[in-house]
Amino acid sequence: MKLTVIRTFIAALTIGLGLLSAPIAASADDNPSAVIDQIRASGVLKVPVMTGEEPGYIKDPATGQWSGFYYEFLGEIATQLGVKLEPVETTWGNLAADFQSNKIDIAIGVNPNPKRGLVVDYLWEPLFTDAWAVLTPPGKPVKTWAELNSPDKTVVVQKGSTMQVVAEALLPKAKITPVEDRGLALMELQAGRADGVVFSIFDALQITNQKIGNVSLPEPILRNPATLAVARKPGNAGFINFLTNWILQERSLGLAQGKLARSWEARGIDLSILPAGFSF
Repeated sequence: MKLTVIRTFIAALTIGLGLLSAPIAASADDNPSAVIDQIRASGVLKVPVMTGEEPGYIKDPATGQWSGFYYEFLGEIATQLGVKLEPVETTWGNLAADFQSNKIDIAIGVNPNPKRGLVVDYLWEPLFTDAWAVLTPPGKPVKTWAELNSPDKTVVVQKGSTMQVVAEALLPKAKITPVEDRGLALMELQAGRADGVVFSIFDALQITNQKIGNVSLPEPILRNPATLAVARKPGNAGFINFLTNWILQERSLGLAQGKLARSWEARGIDLSILPAGFSF
């Protein structure tokens, strides 16, 4: 009788140990590479692209093909993952909704935004850093933000963007006019309905080629980190780790800075307005 009990105990113990050692299918919650696996399985990296946002995003009107330094960066990420790019036309203000509806996998060149941060994970290391600038009517540059902080001043921004946050924070007395995209903002300036349009300095310098107005880098100079963002979802820890390492390599080896400099030089952008020692 005792022998039977012992044998039964040993058999049960063997089965129990077998169950403990058996592989358990990992869910997205405990698989840090789940998002990378999903992207690779789909064969595409869904990325936002935007019209009127040269030289970061450039659309060939004849072919519909996209290029630009942001698109080039995203292409490198896709190559590292072994997938192709799938462009999704959108706006800066729609990025949070695009992430929530699974339209995009990643965004590049975005600025940390608390509201968007409720549904989006930002990488702490920026790909590069520029600054906030103001495009003003020809012959009317400004030296400080305070010069625009008046009830008789109208400042145009892109709706839902960090530009709107900056303007509302620094220019509470001015009239802030949000518009959908860069083209509409420039139309407001050209029509004489704006005393300034807030842009990143590199975007503003790109626009000066159109001879629309003057670019000012008002004091105090506000640095503008261009970060990457991914959707907050189970299993994106591995994706964030991969992207962080990619950014660190791009910056530490000068790859990002070199790409940007070549892109701006190719489009005739003059960086002489940047103060001495300014490093992006």
